[in-house]
Amino acid sequence: MGSVVVCGGSVVGLCVAMMLARDGHEVTVLETDPAGAPATPAEAWSSWRRTGVAQFHQPHILFPRFREVSEVELPGLLDRLVAAGGVWVDLLQTPPPSVTDRVRRPADDRLRFVNARRPVLEAVVAAAATEQPGVTVRRGVRVTGLLPGPSAVPGVPHAAGVRTATGEEIRADLVVDATGRRTPAQDWLTALGARGAHVEAELSGFVYYTRYFSGAALPLRRAPAMTPIGSISLLTLEGDNNTWSVSVCGLTGDAPLKALRDPGIHARVVAACPRHAHWLDGRPLTGVLPMAGILDCHRRFVVDGEPVVTGFVAVGDAWACTNPSGGRGLSLGLFQAQLLRATVAGHLDDPAVLARVYDHRTVSEVTPYYRHQLAADRARVAEMNAIRQALPPPPGDPVTGRFLAAAMQDADVFRALLETVTCLALPAEVLARPGMRQKVDRHGDAPRPPSPGPDRTRLLQLLGAA
Repeated sequence: MGSVVVCGGSVVGLCVAMMLARDGHEVTVLETDPAGAPATPAEAWSSWRRTGVAQFHQPHILFPRFREVSEVELPGLLDRLVAAGGVWVDLLQTPPPSVTDRVRRPADDRLRFVNARRPVLEAVVAAAATEQPGVTVRRGVRVTGLLPGPSAVPGVPHAAGVRTATGEEIRADLVVDATGRRTPAQDWLTALGARGAHVEAELSGFVYYTRYFSGAALPLRRAPAMTPIGSISLLTLEGDNNTWSVSVCGLTGDAPLKALRDPGIHARVVAACPRHAHWLDGRPLTGVLPMAGILDCHRRFVVDGEPVVTGFVAVGDAWACTNPSGGRGLSLGLFQAQLLRATVAGHLDDPAVLARVYDHRTVSEVTPYYRHQLAADRARVAEMNAIRQALPPPPGDPVTGRFLAAAMQDADVFRALLETVTCLALPAEVLARPGMRQKVDRHGDAPRPPSPGPDRTRLLQLLGAA
């Protein structure tokens, strides 16, 4: 058994710590923000300051992949979340109106999951971590660099622990970066003498205007959680304790959308969408919370077959992050934590092999989901820009287009689509299943019915920008 330092005490970092501790490792979690989790969901939402998490009060979704991994690796965690008010969500309760086959399948429970607001989820995870033997959580501690150790690969630096802002040195067999989108890892590696990780980064171009509500009961879902409507999209998510969120998503360069900061205008736009208007029927918990400047970023720490550093790995958003409306961050973070647990179990005593095996597993099993989301984001941005300019939409990937069209007609293709959306499978996997291509060929030429809502001209009128 070994010692591990996890930098970052948010959801993914704490889950990594608990997984590794359950294998007998001694794990220290270092979190920059000083305040611990409040005792109740209401306090977690209203008074917990987490300045290190930029999207702390923005919508989050815990896809079925999160549920599957937590049930295997962290049994009991979802029970805690439900006890704190988390809500079970079944995406099959509201199939498209054009899908007439409503017969349940034996595997349908796989598409269910529990959802909650981010502060409530994180408070539940934090409470579980404090009770986990082998995990020590230290808050108010900022990591400023990595400690050098003997090289495991000639010419490649080895991280043997971390140094904090107070000068404290904490030795460890492995350092896990779970500091999120704003990770300072590149500076740490440079100071250690490592060549830089391979980094791909681009602005996604999306902006979100979100408002939270509460009521006696959650709204009935009549449309997908993320629904494209012309040059905007609507994101509606169930939360804990009869709370929910309504987000209008657009492009950062679409200046008229700035009017959505006004709660009245935000409500006016949502009310103009027939399948979403009833999500306004509650008591507002917040004003409109904007979020922009979202970076799609991917980091790889094995370059040209060689690790740039050993004794150091990254998980979650510190490894890769995409447009939050895809909802994949926490699910893929937990999936990656599961892969890390298995890799550490077999290779902690050989840092070079650990670095290569973890990279291989990440590239082969997790990175494709990042690529899939990036492609979807680019296609949607191109479509939204075309609509803004009154141009024909650009041609999309024909295979994806036929898959989406068939999913609006066939119940089994719709289920396959949900698997790809919720990180349970990749499109190539589901399309390779027996009979799936035939179903797509049968329905793939059907026109996709647009979601009802304002066209561009009407949207500008609602925004007061016509």
